Amino acid sequence: MKRLVYFTLAISVLIIGLFGINQSLNHSTEKAGTGSLTIYNWGDYIDPSLIKEFEEEFNLRVVYETFDSNEAMYTKVKQAGTNYDLLIPSEYMIERMIEEDLLHKLDKSQITGIDHLLPDLLALSFDPGNDYSIPYFWGTLGIIYNDRLISEDAIGSWADLWNPAYENQVLLIDGAREIVGLTLQSLDYSLNSKDLDELDEAKTKLDDLAPNVKAIVADEIKMYMIQEEGQIAVSFSGEAADMMAENEHLHYLLPEEGSNLWFDSMVIPKTAQNIEGAHDFISFILRPEIAAQNAEYIGYSSPNQTAIENEMDPELVVDEQFYPNLAALDHLEVYENLTLEYVDLYNEIFLKFKMK
Repeated sequence: MKRLVYFTLAISVLIIGLFGINQSLNHSTEKAGTGSLTIYNWGDYIDPSLIKEFEEEFNLRVVYETFDSNEAMYTKVKQAGTNYDLLIPSEYMIERMIEEDLLHKLDKSQITGIDHLLPDLLALSFDPGNDYSIPYFWGTLGIIYNDRLISEDAIGSWADLWNPAYENQVLLIDGAREIVGLTLQSLDYSLNSKDLDELDEAKTKLDDLAPNVKAIVADEIKMYMIQEEGQIAVSFSGEAADMMAENEHLHYLLPEEGSNLWFDSMVIPKTAQNIEGAHDFISFILRPEIAAQNAEYIGYSSPNQTAIENEMDPELVVDEQFYPNLAALDHLEVYENLTLEYVDLYNEIFLKFKMK
């Protein structure tokens, strides 16, 4: 009988102990949730040491996830159950997310450092009052070429990509808006065209580019150009900067027909759990010394005027390939938020081109 009593007591003690452990674990999980910040960003788009510095200063654990396209980011955020506290999408996607009420309005009283930003990068069309977004990086889409394989005066426009001399020598970034857009611009149309005749003409011309295309790739484009496996590439200014740092024969140019001027910005989604931490991170990135360190690591153009003037290498920021005069760039266009009908059409044109 005593054995039964002891056994019953032991079971009771074990149950109470397990309940206590479970409660402790639940408390720890809750604590970890409130003490973390989940960031959803493009791949390799922040100096990793800055994440560690932010964690130590603010006593927050950063959960960092990456996406490879605005569309992939949008689809995941649109789904129920995501817990991202901070996103870094591009301008046309920010416009769409504002329209669909997916973003949290910023509390600017919680943000310090907005006054460091270039005035030309504020109050842009996709968010006129910067009520939802703060600039992170900006840049252009252009042409990278190798001067050992192509003379400098041989290329200067999007139209030159169609030159039969470059058969199987052109590398393209894997993006529908970019490739369909540059084709439209080569025809003197807007890269945001919704004219079906213009888009049909662009489709025909793009198909004619196929013999010159060596590959349509993403990050691999840097390796190919550095190793001189292609004469010409279409990519972004920051990617070009990385390539040029590794191979002195590479150069970047903005085509004479015009190009895309893009902006990536920091936003807080409506589903954010740590809104205060998200505001703290934005303020952290806006510090001139932090902005300069991040820009030097990434290679893209900083929007932080104080960092540009006081913290960064003067030789870098006077290079008009990467820090052009924004007021004079009337031939550059910002991507607009196309309706779903036209997004599908651009994607269809590009997908059929890729299959050739």
